[in-house]
Amino acid sequence: MKQDYHQLLKPEIINTVSGLTLISKIIAEGYLTGLNHSARVGYGMEFSQYRAYENGDDLRLLDWKMLARSGRYYIKQSEIETNVSIKFILDASLSMLHKEDGLTKIDFAKVLIASLSYLAQKQGDAVGLFALNEKSFISLQPKIQKQHFNRLLAELIEINNEGKWPNDTLNSDKLHDRAHKELVFFITDLYEHDKELTNFIKQLKTTKNEVVVLHLLGKNEANFNYKGSVTFEDLETGNKLKVDTKEVKRTYLKNAELMMNQTKDFLLKNKINYHLFQLDEPIHKAIKFFIDKRTKMN
Repeated sequence: MKQDYHQLLKPEIINTVSGLTLISKIIAEGYLTGLNHSARVGYGMEFSQYRAYENGDDLRLLDWKMLARSGRYYIKQSEIETNVSIKFILDASLSMLHKEDGLTKIDFAKVLIASLSYLAQKQGDAVGLFALNEKSFISLQPKIQKQHFNRLLAELIEINNEGKWPNDTLNSDKLHDRAHKELVFFITDLYEHDKELTNFIKQLKTTKNEVVVLHLLGKNEANFNYKGSVTFEDLETGNKLKVDTKEVKRTYLKNAELMMNQTKDFLLKNKINYHLFQLDEPIHKAIKFFIDKRTKMN
């Protein structure tokens, strides 16, 4: 019986290597198994080359191109070679400590990165992690080995959210390996003070990589589901503002939509993908999105 990963989304489980390993495995393999239950053999399928994915199969043998064509998961009998580096860059500023329904953005981001990394390293891709704020910088260059995946999880749970995003933009050369194709995911809430985040994202794009921004928002943030008089605190500056939610809701939603549209247009203009992801959405949605992007790199 397929396990429900939602029961495991607790800080005390997420912030241990064993707990994060369990969650990532359940999410990634549960997603693949669920799709396999409804898969049928397609017309023209070569039985000598492909078979349907079964629980427990080596995920490194999944065929990305067949997945892109059919939307179904098949094992390719011949070995798949890859030279794609997948890099996760994580916004580790204080605003990522925003919490809804007992889960912070940073904890959700850890689960998201762990699940996608689990799938990628099983497929045979090199996976790396970078986490930044104005006080610290974690750099784990991509590798393929299983022990590297365990180290990535260890680095994830040790992330300490501090301050703001750095005003002095990090030299993007520290994040790039220009000898290989790269798929770069930047996970952030896009909370910035003076375009420091959007300027950084723009510098990530090269002619050889694919850059995706995963914009994390809480359900209440996105829909302004607040009632009565509420005091909001800026987690990065400590500034507080008391508002009548009924009076400001319309203006807030209008301005938020304008900001997101402007950001999305800016990123698309620079050939960077933008994807809004709410904390209450299933992580399986992100896995499908990840696989689609990874397939296009073949």
